[in-house]
Amino acid sequence: MRYLWVILPLCLDLTACQSAYYSAMEKVGVHKRDILVERVEKAQQSQQEAQQQFKSALAQFSSLLKFDGGDLQRMYEATDSEFQACGKAAAKVSERINSIEAVAEALFDEWQDELELYSNDSLKRDSATKLAATKRQYNSLLKTMRRAEQSMQPVLSSLQDNTLYLKHNLNASAIGTLKSEFNSIQNDINKLIADMNTAIKQSEQFVATLKQ
Repeated sequence: MRYLWVILPLCLDLTACQSAYYSAMEKVGVHKRDILVERVEKAQQSQQEAQQQFKSALAQFSSLLKFDGGDLQRMYEATDSEFQACGKAAAKVSERINSIEAVAEALFDEWQDELELYSNDSLKRDSATKLAATKRQYNSLLKTMRRAEQSMQPVLSSLQDNTLYLKHNLNASAIGTLKSEFNSIQNDINKLIADMNTAIKQSEQFVATLKQ
């Protein structure tokens, strides 16, 4: 979903800035629930992109280990480029998850406060029940997303270690040393992909709930 961009004054206080943003968006018909849906969908996209990037890094590492003469410096540069891209992809995933947390907290606080505005007890109870259910589903999703986020760190650490080692040992014997690392990195990436697939599936279910 594409929203109208609203230019807001720079705010020194992040919470105040976010509140001003939400208020401005509501004036053009875009509510916190809509923003939350959009941010969850963007998080899905960033996780999918991260999966592909980590797969690409694994493929490059595999190519490196098959090196049999040629320009080893170029192979190192390609390997380092993949590592740097993985770092950027991981940072984007974290940024997207943080943005989900910010708007979700604002939405639930608003929902809770507005329960006191009901004069109809039946409608109030129904809304309170839906709020509780939505929060439970959201908390489960957030936990799954954070788990997937954390699963990127062992891979990033291993890729960094191997890239640094190669940087300072540009020779065939270094390639032989790094071969023992491949299976561990491959297993970590497979776990990462599985965790992200779980998070993506839960995200789809959560978005479907919000759109009901």
